[in-house]
Amino acid sequence: MISNILLLVDQYLLNIQLLLDGIFVGSIFALAAYGLALVWGVMNVKNLAQGEFVIMGGYIAWFLSTKGLHPILSLPISFAIMFGFGWILYRTIISRVIGKDMFISLLATFGIAFVIQQALNIAFGPEVQVAESGFGTTSLFDGFVTISSIKVVAFVLCLILAGSVVVFMKKSRMGQAIRATAQDARAAKVMGIDTERVYAFTFALNAAIAGAAGVMISMIWNIQPFYGVPHSIRSFVIVTAAGFGNLPGVIMAGLGLGVVESYGGFVIGAEVQQAIVVGMLLLILVWRQILMRRHRQALK
Repeated sequence: MISNILLLVDQYLLNIQLLLDGIFVGSIFALAAYGLALVWGVMNVKNLAQGEFVIMGGYIAWFLSTKGLHPILSLPISFAIMFGFGWILYRTIISRVIGKDMFISLLATFGIAFVIQQALNIAFGPEVQVAESGFGTTSLFDGFVTISSIKVVAFVLCLILAGSVVVFMKKSRMGQAIRATAQDARAAKVMGIDTERVYAFTFALNAAIAGAAGVMISMIWNIQPFYGVPHSIRSFVIVTAAGFGNLPGVIMAGLGLGVVESYGGFVIGAEVQQAIVVGMLLLILVWRQILMRRHRQALK
């Protein structure tokens, strides 16, 4: 570990490589986490199946690529399929846990995650899969820094999707209804907003956004039926750090997490990257508890 740190100090171009990799991958983390922030903020549902939604989107892209469709072109198809899946899931299961105890929603979504994992395992097998993009790499600084073209494309697509969601939330009637319901569901209902429809749309939109993130992950990394848990943990870390409905905060937290993982994987080892993420979640929770305690003491 010490030798790796010294290498970072000695080779400044290596820092550029790790920083770029972290930013590109972190943008995908932020995209997946924003859907979770919507569901958590609007419906107060802690979705433990968030990572499984991401993996489902990746499998849709991979499966369509085996049929001759380029994974990038499968993005709108994955978005639509996951939106419909999220809508059905809300109507059949999630609608029954709205307003219930937090642990009920945790248990329900944990069960959904487990079912999705097993369904993907039965349908596609336990093997690791990759949706080949066919893109090459670009070299900078005489080959000392290499950038995968698909990471750049994924970064741009994340920006486009995030921008589209922001415009939708601000300009559309449904977006305004979602924001009103998040602020005060009872008042929104009194004003004539169909909160049940808003909840269904929000959960479906979350599934679609996560599926879109999964398409890009299937091209950059790899997918496997049981790889959803790390993505769920990452989303919880980002949302916990950024807060609900705070898209700029989600973006910054996602990019920051990507950079931390990139540096942590190089310095400590790729095999402990998930431990770094879990450690960050614990630190954030402890930090928030300290802030809340100080706030309570200040009010006394």
